[in-house]
Amino acid sequence: MVVHRLGRLDQRLGEAHRADEVAALEALRDRLPLPLPARQAGEPLLDLDIAEERHPELCCHDDTVDATSEPHPTLWHISVSHYSEKARWALDHKRIPHSRRAVAVPGLHILASIWMTRGASKTYPVLEIDGRRIGDSTEIIAVLEEHFPERPLYPEDPEQRRRALELEDFFDEELGPHLRLLAFHELGNDPERFEAVIERTTPGPLTSIGSGAVAYARTYTGLRFGVRSEEAAALARTKIVAALDRLEAELDSGEYLVGDSFGVADLTAAALFYPLVLPDEGPLAGDEPPPAGLAEFRAPLEERPGYRWVEETFRRHRDAPVPVGARA
Repeated sequence: MVVHRLGRLDQRLGEAHRADEVAALEALRDRLPLPLPARQAGEPLLDLDIAEERHPELCCHDDTVDATSEPHPTLWHISVSHYSEKARWALDHKRIPHSRRAVAVPGLHILASIWMTRGASKTYPVLEIDGRRIGDSTEIIAVLEEHFPERPLYPEDPEQRRRALELEDFFDEELGPHLRLLAFHELGNDPERFEAVIERTTPGPLTSIGSGAVAYARTYTGLRFGVRSEEAAALARTKIVAALDRLEAELDSGEYLVGDSFGVADLTAAALFYPLVLPDEGPLAGDEPPPAGLAEFRAPLEERPGYRWVEETFRRHRDAPVPVGARA
């Protein structure tokens, strides 16, 4: 049944371009994998191999270059996601050759993640390594630290490690969800900018249906994250400013959050602030304007030390990917 729905989704995307917005949104919502049915953990929800074979343009997009047959990690990710950026940055910092598979149609990745992780995760990123599939960016970094200890992200000192992991958790929980909600809230209020972001970051069929892609994306983010709510957006602004306050307090005019070298706390804070700051080295080009509402919100923050720290951290520490087949 799931594969049948995949077969119908491209038809619905075409209808979204021709129908009025309300009707298109209702039709698409009926076919989004939300909410997911209750299943036993470990029960396959989607045969990803079949889905990818029949509908490669819907399931994922291969970012790999110079691929070889040798085993290597594979990161399943969402190009624009700041949590995916956190996982990508960790892989690149450690100079680990790997391949990347980007979701083509947001929403399908939920089923794919549940299937790949046997119910342990319901979103991307997911790292496939040594026969394991690990969801959640924090767990991905922990596994990378175990498998690839070179260029460590965890401090060696136990007390510093405890503090670094506590800060990672703080930014994961108190910044990441709120900045995601506000970014999509303001994109929903700026359809022209939303369409430009989709065209730049989303492979597959969504890039070819113009305003229908915006209708789909607004429906998906509204259902998934509740981004339409003005009250939730107001709370998100408060949380983002509070996270910036915490960042500056922890830095205390220093260069790094914990110790005297770049680590997991720095990576997490910078990656999760990227949708606000839009550094040149981030997933979205810094010279492209944010949606109007987000630009207005960030204007008084641009001269703050924490905001400039994010820009500088990306500039100094955001390593380029290591292609598959290259030596780390």
